[in-house]
Amino acid sequence: MVGSTFSYSEHEDDNYKFLVLEKIESTGYTFKVSPFFGYFIRDNVALGGRFSYNRTYTDLGNISLDLDDDINFDISDVNYLEHTFSATGFVRTYMPIGSSKIFGLFNEARVTYGYGQGKNSSGTDTDYTGTYQTIQNLQIGMAPGLTAFITNFAAVEVSVGVLGFNMKWTDQTTDQIDKGSRRSSSANFKIDLFSINLGMNFYF
Repeated sequence: MVGSTFSYSEHEDDNYKFLVLEKIESTGYTFKVSPFFGYFIRDNVALGGRFSYNRTYTDLGNISLDLDDDINFDISDVNYLEHTFSATGFVRTYMPIGSSKIFGLFNEARVTYGYGQGKNSSGTDTDYTGTYQTIQNLQIGMAPGLTAFITNFAAVEVSVGVLGFNMKWTDQTTDQIDKGSRRSSSANFKIDLFSINLGMNFYF
């Protein structure tokens, strides 16, 4: 079994207002591609690996915070770019839907390690400042989905974001002088219907 999943999202805000945030001017996108391979060790159970590339970009032209007449400020000219590479080992199990030979459900148990780099900057000319960062993360979780066979050897699949545990380590250097670090961990067991991946599989 070989295949790939792909996801893409973008946003554009033009003088947008949300609660106490006003005059939001922002554009950005997130792109992810993830080829994978698997080998069936028995019926409906496959072991495999996955390699992923993820790129995120945000350009914040302006955002205003207005709490009252005495407390308000603006943030402008902020850019953020991040790209990461990751490797995953997985166990995928399939479950047919009734007697259908076309549709089926699957669940993928995953362990993922990722490494990436990011850069955020703000200001212009003499006020310019930038922060470079390296990122490492470890994920343990599962990803449910639906597959539909279009031929005996090819199928289209839809899956949602990973449910489980995530740990992330970030090291930063600002203006090539100041250094900082951050460690975070989280658990997510909520299915996000807005985090959908589309994929194509081929079976040999």
